Amino acid sequence: MVSDNELGLFLRVHREAVTPAEAGLPAGPRRRAPGLRRSEVAALAGVSVEYVTRLEQGRDRRPSPQVLSALADALRLTSGERAHLHRLTKAADPGFNCRGGAAPARVVRPTVQALLDRLGPTPAVLLNQLSDILAHTVGYERLARPIGLLDGTPPNLARYVFTDSRARSAYLDWDHVADEQVAALKQGPFRADPYVAALADELVLAAGDIFTQRTRTVPAMAKASGVVRLAHPDAGTLRLAYEILDLPADDDQRLIVYLPADAATSAALERLNSRRSPGLRLAVG
Repeated sequence: MVSDNELGLFLRVHREAVTPAEAGLPAGPRRRAPGLRRSEVAALAGVSVEYVTRLEQGRDRRPSPQVLSALADALRLTSGERAHLHRLTKAADPGFNCRGGAAPARVVRPTVQALLDRLGPTPAVLLNQLSDILAHTVGYERLARPIGLLDGTPPNLARYVFTDSRARSAYLDWDHVADEQVAALKQGPFRADPYVAALADELVLAAGDIFTQRTRTVPAMAKASGVVRLAHPDAGTLRLAYEILDLPADDDQRLIVYLPADAATSAALERLNSRRSPGLRLAVG
């Protein structure tokens, strides 16, 4: 079963990621894990350790804004993480759905398509909340087509990662990529959205524990940037730095742009682009 205690998971993961030194505390002896203890978070936030325990266990899901602010300070959250923490408390209401049950956005605005067109050979892809691939550049096609990522109708990044055996060969850091796909699906209301819930049910059946375990342990908020290693059949091993750009809320879409992370990848992409026909279409809808 998929856990719905997203607030508790978020708090626990971030507590375990902060070291005592980062929080201005002595490490002390006999510490079994590098992160903060619940008692330390409680002391930093000015609340009881019992209350921190209730929040992490999901027995209290409606902390006040003041408590949330104190916890965010104790956990050294970024501005984006603080905003997401507040969203999680709203999502604890069973009737809350920030999208109101609307179908996932699949229409690409003309200006967004024009942006993709201008990116030219730079690999870039436009996704909706379900990770459906809505549009992409010619450079992305050259990366994704040979590994089978564009075979679906519509192609879907999360479905490919969890259900296509080629994904494990293509993504050299597959576990990290899989974590990020779950984090992206959980970014919004997750199972409170019927369309995301349907995809999650499909992935539970198709992928089993490799998906369900991640929904229990991976918090929302995929990383906005990073490096992914791709084994490409024509270009070899590529190290691609990516940036994720969220479009306005009405679009509920995100644009991922990939750039070479080293000189070898830059040269490999140049060779890949030079041997391809310039007439390849820039995007699919």
